Amino acid sequence: MSKIVVIGCGIVGAAIAYELSLIPGLDITVIDKNTPAHGATGAALGVLMGAISHKKKGRAWRFRSNSLKRYQTLIPELEAQTGLKIPVNQQGILKLLFAGENLEKWQELQKFRAVEGWTLEIGDRAFITQHCPKILHEDIIGAVYSPQDRQINPVELTKALVAGARANGVKFMFGVEVQDFVTQTRLCLGEQDDDFAPSRQVAKKSAKQNIVSCEYLVTSIGQISVEELIISAGLGSTPLTQSLQQEIPIRPVLGQAIKLQLDRALGNADFQPVITGNDIHLVPLGNNQYWLGATVEFPTETEASIANQDLLAELMAGAIAFCPELKSATILETWSGKRPRPEGRAAPIIEKLSGYSNVLLATAHYRNGVLLAPATALEVVQMLTLTPRS
Repeated sequence: MSKIVVIGCGIVGAAIAYELSLIPGLDITVIDKNTPAHGATGAALGVLMGAISHKKKGRAWRFRSNSLKRYQTLIPELEAQTGLKIPVNQQGILKLLFAGENLEKWQELQKFRAVEGWTLEIGDRAFITQHCPKILHEDIIGAVYSPQDRQINPVELTKALVAGARANGVKFMFGVEVQDFVTQTRLCLGEQDDDFAPSRQVAKKSAKQNIVSCEYLVTSIGQISVEELIISAGLGSTPLTQSLQQEIPIRPVLGQAIKLQLDRALGNADFQPVITGNDIHLVPLGNNQYWLGATVEFPTETEASIANQDLLAELMAGAIAFCPELKSATILETWSGKRPRPEGRAAPIIEKLSGYSNVLLATAHYRNGVLLAPATALEVVQMLTLTPRS
């Protein structure tokens, strides 16, 4: 294995390219029909809800934990290599708890996280009044504070990943569209269970099966040879897999967000965590500016995704309900983006494409692309280096 092609340069594709670039002897090319972070990454808020999530086991928690640990080294590593400054809020995440919240569930999570070295603090109304005096909703009974979770500017991080990977020899081809694939099918001997084996020890016998490999990409600038192909194109992954006769359905879920300007910082200027409540995120940006998001808007039956202005108004009203000072904010910008959500299965999709020996999917992260990008990249590296070619 030496020649690897990654399709897609959102934060996941860029992270994969960077981690692969740290391995000597690989020839890596990244292709994207747009510019870096053009799709879902460009609209994301970059809130890393890892330790504060309720995931405790399996891949869901392993990926979160691995990502948070990798981020601790990745950010300084990229900044030192590229000279770029990556905006990171290291003051954690404060989750508001409302009347009716199951406090025992949070206390159990607090103990569980502590065993693995993660800190969660559970505070009452007095805790909120002390640390975030602008939070005034009468139904708020307390908060959970996660000091080790982060918020990262996803666009700037993607640019730094690209710069770091490029410095390590990765070739990036932007404005290039993948139009088709040239594949090769060959027979391979495998093993098959013998249903008629006379004993409980299931016998194995040789069986012929078709193995398909991708040999070339047909692009808008010509053919590109490939030994290992990684599809990390978000919503663009579905038409690519259709071209490979293995459709992976991924649907768009639209999200809207708002950028706000205030005359002064909310609450204590020296304590500006991400505040989240009722699935609304208030993200400090510095200079008395904040991101507010995000809506969750599923496509219509015709799969059209149209931003609903009423939902944007509800988002603003919901934030004002727990932080009345936002009434005086000036709206600087509104935007929307489409998140790739897999249909009929859990996100993300990280696996070999069925029937192919050298095509790997790393896509459909839905609302957790920024959070899970480092862990996804590490998983892809492991799959490529530990899984032999058929």
